[in-house]
Amino acid sequence: MNTLGRSGVEVSALAFGAAAIGNLFTEVGEEQAHEAVSAAWQRGVRYFDTAPHYGIGLSERRLGAALREHPRAQYTVSTKVGRRLEPWSADGDDLANGFAVPATHRRVWDFTADGVRRTLEAGLERLGLDRVDVVYLHDPDDHAEQAFREGYPALEKLRSEGVVGAIGAGMNQSELLTRFVRDTDVDVVLCAGRYTLLDQDALTELLPAAVERGTSVVIGGAFNSGLLADPRPGATYNYAQAPAEVLDRALRLKSVADRHGTTLRAAALAFCAAHPAVASVLVGVRSAAEVHDCADQFAAIVPTAFWQEARDTGLLPADAPVPAEEPS
Repeated sequence: MNTLGRSGVEVSALAFGAAAIGNLFTEVGEEQAHEAVSAAWQRGVRYFDTAPHYGIGLSERRLGAALREHPRAQYTVSTKVGRRLEPWSADGDDLANGFAVPATHRRVWDFTADGVRRTLEAGLERLGLDRVDVVYLHDPDDHAEQAFREGYPALEKLRSEGVVGAIGAGMNQSELLTRFVRDTDVDVVLCAGRYTLLDQDALTELLPAAVERGTSVVIGGAFNSGLLADPRPGATYNYAQAPAEVLDRALRLKSVADRHGTTLRAAALAFCAAHPAVASVLVGVRSAAEVHDCADQFAAIVPTAFWQEARDTGLLPADAPVPAEEPS
């Protein structure tokens, strides 16, 4: 287990991303969602991340129901604020926002202090919990000033009151997260897709700043929304079809992995975990089979020769940390 910043909140090195059990893109049955959480527990995962945005509350409800089987003191839960859910009478589904659920609510951007508290209270009710361990400001890209001026102080107050143990921000970019690390007292930031085998944007400023400030980083999107899990024509990269040049790079990395007797999935997870700022790698899974595969890949030792060839061929920058040499 790793501790988030100076908070005392502990997380497992591999974390369960619960967006998929909120019916991300396609439906997941209740039993399948429950089995996925149970499999994660069986494999030693003790950190579970969700958000109101994921299935307009479905992810929080399913995750909370599955975790009720386990002692509360033995797991860490994070959820997010910034998108407040309001009842909505529109017909149809929520696929325009990425989730295969009925459009019973709409999302309202709200990083006000009142909005933060109301969103957290509603999330706790859906989770069936009296507290969560970590709260992130969720995707404040276009609402940065309100997030810094109102949302962040509200989280800081919740932390000082003991309502939450750790606070931070979660985004698909590194620039604004770097500002959170440098200009606030966040314990952790969740950076999705910006530190992977294909994208090392976070290596320039965010990760060095986190090391300097003692702020933890949770890495999401280790597979860049699918491409690094299964590189093939038509695969998705950053939630869209992968451009030809990015697909080519992923296929080249896979060839290197094949030559050295490992998998691209194992290398993708190991790369994210190797940076000293990284406390946990968050993987979105929708079934027990996917959980077991991720846990197996995360535990696999990637040969040193893989990293060496990836660097020698320019597929990885020389200054990106890689795992220590495997034991002899």
